Amino acid sequence: MTIRVIIVDDQAMVRAGFAALLNAQSDIDVVGDAADGAQALEVSGRTHPDVVLMDVRMPGMDGLEAARRLLDPAVPGTHRPKVLMLTTFDVDDYVYEALRAGASGFLLKDAPPADLIAAVRVVAAGEALLAPSVTRRLIEDFARTRPARRRDPKLRLGGLTPRETEVLELIARGLSNQEIAGRLVLAEQTVKTHIGRILAKLDLRDRAQAVVLAYESGLVTAGE
Repeated sequence: MTIRVIIVDDQAMVRAGFAALLNAQSDIDVVGDAADGAQALEVSGRTHPDVVLMDVRMPGMDGLEAARRLLDPAVPGTHRPKVLMLTTFDVDDYVYEALRAGASGFLLKDAPPADLIAAVRVVAAGEALLAPSVTRRLIEDFARTRPARRRDPKLRLGGLTPRETEVLELIARGLSNQEIAGRLVLAEQTVKTHIGRILAKLDLRDRAQAVVLAYESGLVTAGE
């Protein structure tokens, strides 16, 4: 099955370079591009991509606002692709906000070509975080610079079983499914089942939002 992608970036050279790289893959088809968020909404509505590569900082409508609109669950019948944010910064508050909005993860623009290709495939397959450790550091840095009042995890996580709570904590600490399985002495398929139940119970879109919630609820805190 071919992965349909659109590329959103205000630099034409970046769009052309990413398109050439991705179109060279037999399982990826770049079906459109856009120079800002407003164009991204139009192109996405017309082409129905599986994955949107979205630059964070653009003139006009930026990538954050475009991601919010693309992923807004309040808009019925709207095609909602996976959104992978592109940034030139290792830690960027806008990326954090994009994860909260439902983006599936982020990738540095200067990442190796192989990482970009892998990111598109991973996100298209439903995995939210390309690099859990990097995303974890981003959220930890956000928490350190903008400490929020610690909330009682029971207020939001009370529907989870003790095992599901354990799994959620390990997700937030950046562990992969395989690593979680090893830590808890479980089959990897069992871990995937637990994650599916966690997302369903907490009404979360994907793993990225689970990480954010774990920090915001106080289940995990920066520096622990």
